[in-house]
Amino acid sequence: YVANFSEPDADTEAAERLAYLAYHDPLTNLPNRLAFESQLGQALRLCERENHQLALMVIDLDNFKTINDTLGHHIGDELLQQVAQRLSESVRGSDLVARLGGDEFVVVLPEVESALTAARVASKIQSNLADSYRVTDHVLYATPSIGISLFPIDGGDAGTLLRNADAAMYAAKAAGRNTFRFYDEAMNRRAMQRLALESDLRRALGRNQLELFYQPQIRAADNGLAGAEALLRWRHPERGLVSPVEFIPVAEELGIIAELGDWALQEAARQMVAWRQHGLPVPRVAVNLSPRQFDDPDLADRIEGIITAAGADKAWLELEITESAAMQQPERAIQILRQLRQRGLQVAMDDFGTGHSSLAMLCTLPLNVLKLDRSFVQQLPDSETDAAVAGAVVSLARQLRLAVVAEGVETPGQQQFLADLGCDMLQGYLYARPLPAAEFEAWV
Repeated sequence: YVANFSEPDADTEAAERLAYLAYHDPLTNLPNRLAFESQLGQALRLCERENHQLALMVIDLDNFKTINDTLGHHIGDELLQQVAQRLSESVRGSDLVARLGGDEFVVVLPEVESALTAARVASKIQSNLADSYRVTDHVLYATPSIGISLFPIDGGDAGTLLRNADAAMYAAKAAGRNTFRFYDEAMNRRAMQRLALESDLRRALGRNQLELFYQPQIRAADNGLAGAEALLRWRHPERGLVSPVEFIPVAEELGIIAELGDWALQEAARQMVAWRQHGLPVPRVAVNLSPRQFDDPDLADRIEGIITAAGADKAWLELEITESAAMQQPERAIQILRQLRQRGLQVAMDDFGTGHSSLAMLCTLPLNVLKLDRSFVQQLPDSETDAAVAGAVVSLARQLRLAVVAEGVETPGQQQFLADLGCDMLQGYLYARPLPAAEFEAWV
């Protein structure tokens, strides 16, 4: 008799284990080179079809060979396992982390928004991997050198992208290690500058680098001081004054614009109290609100709390929102503006005429002031079109019982035209540029 016996469950488990080992690194359980090449190919085809970008990172540990040779392979293996875990924790679930062999890892970011997004991920990986590792009784450090290539800018196929990311990784090593480099040098320079700006901006508030400048608003009827607009400025220790056009969008992307907005309101309220105590006749100060601040359901309560804590009168502060901000979330804007008005705060709409608001929406918004955008003032009084727009805004404001502030007034001709038109207040370089607090006091 000849008999053949088999255990189906054992056979299935063995087959599954073999299939797993074929596509995974047995030490770290990450996808191996075979799986990486397959998944990268799929990702590239999808990005090409959907017209998306993709980032490929090659990561090499700077001093792994020394650790491995000195302390032994079992220490090196455990270190690699911890590195693999940190890498996986540094990226999204949809991103690919793989081990190609030795101490070389790769990360694929499909559908990456921009080179800056890749730079942020690389910076996070660098920070996470550079921290100390505890391996048995040893405290080890294994900093990463990271090279980045982008599809389709740096290559249209997997082989080219991998070679270029590898070349960028060696450039990172040549630059001193524990850093990252893009394959494209110009992109590298832009990404480094932007990341440095983000890092510095995060620390600017704690280092007292922010300040408010004040630009006067003048009554058209008698040239008296009606108030001022507070404008946020960043005095960088090396770069000097950084333009708000440059750092405000960065603060919004980083999610710290609400913190900066709170500081600006607090500082304006504190300054108004100080001016009143010294007898400086500044009737009110307008402070800008960011569209991101409207995401906070408790915004009105927080603003009231900041003003009260500073010891200021709510009548001394005016809050400015842009027309585009109100149009992004009109129902939300109406709700918050009503809450602000109920608390006795004045509200102005900035940049009016540029945000495509409807007349019905404008009638619904609980406002006190309309600010005529500077783009409609620059060509006055010569431009018939701008003159018609300015006249329409003033007439509309009168019907809605709103005051009008014209921005960007630079010439006596503009001043006279807008005063004759019926603008209540004028603001611009004709009177003064935005000034630091001490210079504004002297101007007043």
